[in-house]
Amino acid sequence: MIDERIFRQYDIRGIWGKDLTAEVAELIGRALGTYAARMSGKKNLSLTVGRDVRLSSGPIAESLIRGMVSTGAGVIDIGECPTPVQYFSLYHLQADGGVMITGSHNPPEYNGFKMSIGRETIYGDAIQEIRRIIRGGSFAEGPGRTRRQPVTQDYAGYLSRDGADLSGLKVVLDAGNGTAGLVAPGIVEGLGAEVTRLFCEPDGNFPHHHPDPVIEKNLKSMIETVKDVNAHLGVAYDGDADRLGVVDSTGDVIWGDRLMIVFSRDILRTSPGAKIIGEVKCSQVMYDDIERNGGRAIMWKTGHSLIKKKMREEKALLAGEMSGHIFFADRYFGYDDAIYATLRLLEI
Repeated sequence: MIDERIFRQYDIRGIWGKDLTAEVAELIGRALGTYAARMSGKKNLSLTVGRDVRLSSGPIAESLIRGMVSTGAGVIDIGECPTPVQYFSLYHLQADGGVMITGSHNPPEYNGFKMSIGRETIYGDAIQEIRRIIRGGSFAEGPGRTRRQPVTQDYAGYLSRDGADLSGLKVVLDAGNGTAGLVAPGIVEGLGAEVTRLFCEPDGNFPHHHPDPVIEKNLKSMIETVKDVNAHLGVAYDGDADRLGVVDSTGDVIWGDRLMIVFSRDILRTSPGAKIIGEVKCSQVMYDDIERNGGRAIMWKTGHSLIKKKMREEKALLAGEMSGHIFFADRYFGYDDAIYATLRLLEI
């Protein structure tokens, strides 16, 4: 028996030990392997699996991979990493799809799955099809395999090679004890910036504050530190590092639509007429600024999967949400990556 409420619009999410158990994770793995084989038409699938630092993510990964392998899939375990690293693995390893195990910004007892077929994050009816495969009980079978291949250092190298010289900048980075602490400070320091680290030690209990960077109370320590060390800005991340929150040198929060204005002006200087996508909660000020600076502003639905699909359809160079998801197709892959967005902001 599975509580079908865990199958949501953009992901599968539940409470560990309650509606999300090792048995449920294995069934999801079997269903996803079956669905991926059906959608790709391939017999020798390659699927990557990454996980965040929550205490339940390790046991969930073990069960999920066992289920995926039972369908004949080849699973590449990329270990603990930010969600953008799992997205990167789809390109870097030429994988046929994959899963990120993460509870994102939710409380520690939650966990879940963000799933991709090919390079597209599935949502809506595709997630319901995973549920229907489990209910039907007809799974693919085959001699699957698994191997361990972390790609976090490859990701860091890729971002560093394209990164600007950040010498002379002072920045506070607050990882909220999530996955950003594994990689973001090292990249930024390697490019020459002076970094003050806050809560960059991964800890699935999230002992200092909840890792949601668009709730102002969670930014309190970072705001104080930015002022204390006279930093140029501060950047905070959610638990899996696909969303960011930013404060300026005075400690004022720069919300998502204002960040989009900064990024869009920069892109439009070199790509006049570019399409740029916002979601329905972004301000009219943002849309007007994009148009005034020569861009084509598009308002779209909220949701990272929906926005990524719309970006591909429109060939847009940038998209963003008030929640801090920022998507760059300009010089990048078009998925939401808070660490890459940090580098682009510091470059500007």
